[in-house]
Amino acid sequence: MAIRKAEDAVTAAGAYLTWLGFRGIGPPPQELASDIALRADGLVAQVDVSSRPTPLRDVECLWLHALSASAHSACFSLAGYTDDAAARAEQLGVALFALDLSGAPQPANGAADEMYSTGA
Repeated sequence: MAIRKAEDAVTAAGAYLTWLGFRGIGPPPQELASDIALRADGLVAQVDVSSRPTPLRDVECLWLHALSASAHSACFSLAGYTDDAAARAEQLGVALFALDLSGAPQPANGAADEMYSTGA
């Protein structure tokens, strides 16, 4: 699915997570921060559609949301990740995916490779 607007990116990420085997994918509860785009059984996901690489703070906030929900975390980004965000995600086990304009996510770190290999 081609990504033309933010909703398309969220839809593509949701479809990919469904393909990986996650169930119950939908929007997060209202009390979660607006940067959390999707929730699933055992997963919290963020979709960053900005034109700047996803920063460290976003990765750490996503990890904290997932930690409080006893869930895995995944981040999808159109512009990639800053070096410090990628390094911290590796330490925390946050799965990073690069999302291109064709809507095809690609694993961007070890946690994402593992999620891709094992599924939900």
